Amino acid sequence: MSTFKKYIVSVLLVCVSGFLNAQTLDDYLKEASENNPGLKAKYAEFEAAMQRVAQVNALPDPKLSFGYFISPVETRVGPQQAKFGLSQMFPWFGTLAAKGEMATLMAEAKYQVFLNARNELYYKVKAAWYPLYEVNRTLLLQEENRDILYTFKQLATTGFKNDKGSMVDVIRVDIMIENTETDIKLLQDKKISLLTRFNTLLNRADTIQVSVPDSIPLLQVENGYRKDSLLTQHPMLEALNLKMQSVQTKEEVAKKMGLPSFGVGLDYVIVGEGQMNVPDNGKDVVMPMVTMSLPIFRGKYKAAVKEAQFTQSAIALSKEDFENNLVSSYEMAWFELDKALELIELYRAQSNKTEQAIELLLTAYSNSGKDFEEILRMQQELLKYQIADAIALKDYYTALAKLDYLTAKSE
Repeated sequence: MSTFKKYIVSVLLVCVSGFLNAQTLDDYLKEASENNPGLKAKYAEFEAAMQRVAQVNALPDPKLSFGYFISPVETRVGPQQAKFGLSQMFPWFGTLAAKGEMATLMAEAKYQVFLNARNELYYKVKAAWYPLYEVNRTLLLQEENRDILYTFKQLATTGFKNDKGSMVDVIRVDIMIENTETDIKLLQDKKISLLTRFNTLLNRADTIQVSVPDSIPLLQVENGYRKDSLLTQHPMLEALNLKMQSVQTKEEVAKKMGLPSFGVGLDYVIVGEGQMNVPDNGKDVVMPMVTMSLPIFRGKYKAAVKEAQFTQSAIALSKEDFENNLVSSYEMAWFELDKALELIELYRAQSNKTEQAIELLLTAYSNSGKDFEEILRMQQELLKYQIADAIALKDYYTALAKLDYLTAKSE
C-alpha cells in the first residue's frame, strides 16, 4: 500500500472512530443518571425505606426467662428448684398491618423523591450542556470573524497601495483582529469552567471533552406545552400525596397503640422430690398464662394522634404552596422560552439584512475605496447578531428543559 493510501485510510479511521465515540445529549443524560452520586444517594434512601417495612410489621420478639431458687421453695409435692418462662405479646388487631402500610407508603414517597431528583438532574445536565454549545458556537463565529478581518486587512492593504484607501483602514483592522484574538482566548477559558461544571454532574474527570454540535435546529413547541400534566404528573406532588396517606395511617396506628395488647405464655417449674410420700411427689409444674397491657396513661397516645393530625395539615399546606410555585415557575419558564424565540427570529432577520448591507458596501469600496470603516462596523454588527442568536438559542432550550422538568417529562 502506498504512503498516500495509508494516510487516507488512517484519516478515515480517525473520522469513523470520532463518529462512533461522539455522544449525544441523551447519552450524557443516561450517563449522569447512572453515575451521579447525589442521585444514587436518593435511590439508596428509597432502598433503606423499603427495609423499614419488614421491621415495623413484625411481632415483637418472644421473651424467654429463667429463674433459679437459691433457697428452694418447699411445697407439698417437693421443693421448687428452677423456673423457665416463655411469653409472646400481640398488639391490637390490625396494628401490624397498619404499621406495614404506613412504612410502605413512606417508601413509595421516597421513590417519587428519587424520580424528582432524576428529572432535576436531567435539567441540570441540559442547563450545563447548552452553555457549552453557546461557547462553541461563539468560538466558531469569532474564528470566522477573525478570518474575515484578515481578508479585510488584505483588501485595505491593496486599496492603500492602489491609492483607494488609507493606512488608517489597515490599522483599524489590526485593532479589531487583536480584540477578536482576546475574545477567543477568554471564550476558551470560559469553556474550561463550563466543562468542569458539566463533567461534575456526570461524576467524571474535569478534563474530559464533551461532544457538542456546531449548530442546533430550532424545534418550536405548541402553545401551553405540556401544561395539562403540570399538576398531575410531578413526582413531588405524588410524594406529598403518599406522605399524606402514610400520616393518615400513622394516625390510625396511634389510635390502635392506645388499645390493649395481649400476650400468651408458659411457665415451667422444676420441682424436686419431697420428703413426704404424697401423690405427684416431685412432679414438675406447667402453668399457661395470659397477659394484657393496660394503656391507662392516655396522654402519650392522644399526643401521637394530635401529632399525626398536625402533620397532615402541614402536608396539605405544603402541597398547596408547591402547586402555586409550580404554576408560577411554569409561567416564568414559558415567558423565557417565548422571549428567546422572538429574539431568535429578530437576530436572524437582522443578520440576513446586515449580510446584504456588507455585500453592497464591499462592492462600493472596491470601486471607490470609501466607507471602509462602515464595512468594519457592519461586520461587527453581524457578529453581534450571530452571537446573540447563539445565546438566545441556548436560553430557548434551557427554558424548554425547565418546562420538561416542571411537567415531569422523563427522557
